[in-house]
Amino acid sequence: MNSMNDTGVVAGPASGQTSHPHRLRGLAGTGFIATLAAMVATTLAAALAQAVGVDFEVPDGGETIPLSGFAVVTGFFSVVGIVIAVALLRWSARPAVRFVWTAVSLTAISLVPPLLSGANTATTTALLGLHLVAAAVMIPTLARSLRTRTD
Repeated sequence: MNSMNDTGVVAGPASGQTSHPHRLRGLAGTGFIATLAAMVATTLAAALAQAVGVDFEVPDGGETIPLSGFAVVTGFFSVVGIVIAVALLRWSARPAVRFVWTAVSLTAISLVPPLLSGANTATTTALLGLHLVAAAVMIPTLARSLRTRTD
């Protein structure tokens, strides 16, 4: 049975839980697959947005964000999410709940830069939507994986 101190950190393994390295590998594998799915989803959504006329031009320097840029940034921040999930699996008594709160908060914060970028309305709206696409893939997948790995 799990015992918990005041900080909510797990003090010992529960009976019936799989081994710690196995749980971490499973979570990392699930996270890697979700990362690939999020990268594909955001890149396809960005391509669709471009097809309907969104230019993805950022006023600072007047450069256009390339489609590959969406994949790279999505991949990087998805890996950050996996690291957070792994840390919570290791050190939290309620990793799924804490992960969802953390990920939703970080997603909300990630919506601020597009709003401050000075880009046109279509680009800003598309960028906000792309943040939400990636979050819609990663957050539920990792939260579900955290729940099944701690039951």
